[in-house]
Amino acid sequence: MTDFSLHIIRSTANIKEALEKLNQLTEHLTLFVVDNDHKLLGSVTDGDIRRGLIGGKVIEDSVTAIMNRNFKYLKSEAINIHDVKKYRENLLDVIPVVNNDFTLDRIINLTEVKTILPIHVAIMAGGEGKRLRPLTETLPKPLLKVGDKPIIEYNIDRLMSYGVENIHISVNYLGDKIKEYFKNGESKGIKIEYITETSSLGTVGALSLGKFDDFDSILFMNSDLLTDIDFEEFYMEFLNSGADLVVASIPYKVNVPFGVLETENTVVRSLVEKPTYTYYSNAGIYLIKKEVLNKIPFDKFYNATDLMEDLIKQNGKVVNYPHFSYWLDIGRMEDFEKAQRDIRYIKL
Repeated sequence: MTDFSLHIIRSTANIKEALEKLNQLTEHLTLFVVDNDHKLLGSVTDGDIRRGLIGGKVIEDSVTAIMNRNFKYLKSEAINIHDVKKYRENLLDVIPVVNNDFTLDRIINLTEVKTILPIHVAIMAGGEGKRLRPLTETLPKPLLKVGDKPIIEYNIDRLMSYGVENIHISVNYLGDKIKEYFKNGESKGIKIEYITETSSLGTVGALSLGKFDDFDSILFMNSDLLTDIDFEEFYMEFLNSGADLVVASIPYKVNVPFGVLETENTVVRSLVEKPTYTYYSNAGIYLIKKEVLNKIPFDKFYNATDLMEDLIKQNGKVVNYPHFSYWLDIGRMEDFEKAQRDIRYIKL
């Protein structure tokens, strides 16, 4: 990961110091000027310095004399994914993120992350994985290695590539081992918090125990998946649809090798020769509006399918998002063995 401390310069520095600092950089040749309170004042590139010197500035002048005050930035409390996409399309590689008081929060490298998703994330990792015993007798299923790292870590790393920096993990069975492995997430440059279940709470019940204060949308998913889902596209579908809940699904085609009669009572209305029917299976990945949390009973067993059924009964909007690329639910030994073969050829 990029060390962004190298991209920060104090407003008390002069142009010569800015040149020296830029010369130390090997990529992303931009500095961000902050005052003594760490408030962001402007940006500086080689071009800004060149234009300043041509305009009569000297290298002893303050860096604030040549900095660009009309720079692009994001607000940490209200990150707009459309702005991120626009900056990426305009080939901007580093974008500062500021707080409401304009203090610099962080700097985003758009060559390392695909976007910045303004969402909470919860990974459900409390299951026992009984069908994978004896592998899961001493190790929770999310920590079983596929290739060179645990199943759950593929999902965390993929979420990080979409700019997610705060993740909740719900734990129960052998949960201390998951906590010991990831700790607070500092080693990965993110923040990880844990939701500890004292009893099994199903595939969504643990969300009733979490605190989700910053964003209006929550993505939650099963921990035992391998998938290359495009989380940005998934989120955009959620926004554009106005749904209360979007569920990712895996299209499953059934080919019928015979002609099928379509009837009304006993009357044949049509004949379809060897049809193919497409069904959509739940992929275990969801996005919900934060207010939907109020429908989840506190500290009770409750599945995501229960939530979907309740929303539908109450005239909520539940939307299907078909995922056509790689997805594997590692629930059985044959799935685990398939994952070991697949991981050599797929890019997650």
